[in-house]
Amino acid sequence: MSFFISLYKCIDAINEKIGLTISWALLAAVLICSGNAIVRYTFNSSSNAWLEVQWYLFSAIFLLASSYTLRRNEHVRIDVIVGKLSKRTQVWIDLFGFLLFLLPATLLILYFAIPFAFESIRNQEVSSNAGGLIVWPAKVLIPIGFLLLSLQGLSELIKRIGYLMGKVEASVFEKQSATPEEEIEAIKSANQLN
Repeated sequence: MSFFISLYKCIDAINEKIGLTISWALLAAVLICSGNAIVRYTFNSSSNAWLEVQWYLFSAIFLLASSYTLRRNEHVRIDVIVGKLSKRTQVWIDLFGFLLFLLPATLLILYFAIPFAFESIRNQEVSSNAGGLIVWPAKVLIPIGFLLLSLQGLSELIKRIGYLMGKVEASVFEKQSATPEEEIEAIKSANQLN
């Protein structure tokens, strides 16, 4: 089990670093979007290339940060019923979800995305829009993003199995951010100081 623990820690570290790095793409997208809007409405001039850079950045954020989101357990889930179950039952539900839904879906998409991206690279695909950019870098993000998501799914699977075996603490895979109650309490405390 020590090999698998080392493996999940390595996968987590990679996705954490990528997630923190790609967060800067959001700032770049906002600056490009704002700059493009200012130029378009001030000088009545624009370029499709700037619009395409925005969706390239959005694609990079979405595809490369999904594994980071899964790693931090901040993906969308409905805890109305599951939240009332024991931790062990929740872990079993996660295990089945990873094995039956997440990993098969990510691996299937990865299977089709790799030839899709290679074909785009081979053809040096360019946007059909006037002044558009090369398209293959955006298409390459698809297999990279789903590879990272598949690896993170494997990491989460290892953590849950480790928890069931008593080798991993639940804090390793629990949500990293504050609960709504903690956020409300922090707001109340901040308001009392003012």
